[in-house]
Amino acid sequence: MAGCNGNKEGDTTTGTTGTSTTGTTPSTTAARPLPTSEGNKQTGDTIKIGLVASQNGELRPWGEDSIKGAQLAVTEINDAGGINGKKVELLIADSASKPEQGKSAAEKLIADGSIGLLGEVASGITLQMANSAFDKGVPVLAIGATRTDVTEKGNVFRVCYTDDFQGPVMAKFAYEDLGLRKVGLMTDKAQPYSTGLSDSFRKKFTELGGEIVGEEFYESKQTQFQGQLTNLKGKNPDGLFMSGYFTEVGAIARQANEAGLKVKMLGGDGWDSTELQTTGGDAILGGYFCNHYNNDEQRPEVQEFLKRWDAKNGGKPGTTMGALAYDAAMLMMDGLKRASAMDSKSLITALDDTVDFKGVSGMITLKGMGGSPKKRALVVEVTATGQKFAKAFEPADLEKKTP
Repeated sequence: MAGCNGNKEGDTTTGTTGTSTTGTTPSTTAARPLPTSEGNKQTGDTIKIGLVASQNGELRPWGEDSIKGAQLAVTEINDAGGINGKKVELLIADSASKPEQGKSAAEKLIADGSIGLLGEVASGITLQMANSAFDKGVPVLAIGATRTDVTEKGNVFRVCYTDDFQGPVMAKFAYEDLGLRKVGLMTDKAQPYSTGLSDSFRKKFTELGGEIVGEEFYESKQTQFQGQLTNLKGKNPDGLFMSGYFTEVGAIARQANEAGLKVKMLGGDGWDSTELQTTGGDAILGGYFCNHYNNDEQRPEVQEFLKRWDAKNGGKPGTTMGALAYDAAMLMMDGLKRASAMDSKSLITALDDTVDFKGVSGMITLKGMGGSPKKRALVVEVTATGQKFAKAFEPADLEKKTP
């Protein structure tokens, strides 16, 4: 679906921070089903884009940073003159950390005239948003939804890496850098994100020569995990991969420590919250997880972003979702600048044709990628003072053979 986006091949459009170039390579996203509805068109004095975020519920830390990041991006674009002389209006609706409410929130934002939607972070919520938006012909640009099937439909894109990358990254780090050989899995069977991440970790870890000694399951909002942890302890793992969200991981780590299962703990970007240290205490310290971004990176894009964030919001983003939401909002507005018309259908085409958009979290190319950019991943260590950078992985690093 590499259709016309209003620019000649090779033209470049520059926003406040990001630059996206119309590419010349053929797109492969035509295999994804495309909406038949026309979507929304810009009317009135503003250009409306919507944001679905967890303003309430257990995922609120991600929602709060998503809102701050998107608002910062919109403010910068509007201060620079807007898009085609019109200001951007950011409409926000609450998913309350629930998939069904995320769907309702998306439908409300579409009914209110949003040309495109930003969000969500949780894959289960984003999948519900995507279904509603597909029926209405409106594009969705996911902030942190990493499950691979989120972008199966042609109106859905993301600015983050996927679980089929971060799972193998953590498997490679566990096997090669930490020297782990026998790992147990703790999987939240109620979260599509968690089940997919555990599967991708398992596949790569066993491919490298490691052994998954067992997998135990729980469900979101569960508080007691002694039975599962006792089962895993009996299998003598030297590592524990917990693929769920920070909302349960801290308690799991604490109870594992109390049960005598004192092994290296690993996870994915679902760990990313300051609440992890609060709930996990000393038991989670020294654990490692995969993330998209780190406040301590010295890349100019990061340091300049942090200055602007501090000026508007004070301090630094509490989670990586602040930076990813900023990138998502900037990319959507960059797509609107490149679109042949100010409507949802043209925006889908422009997003799909994105090449080398320079985001805070890294370079983003969507052209020919089926909605999912190839992004590098960071492994960070949980410390008493926050996240400590451990190692970066590029997509090509996973192709290297273990020594």
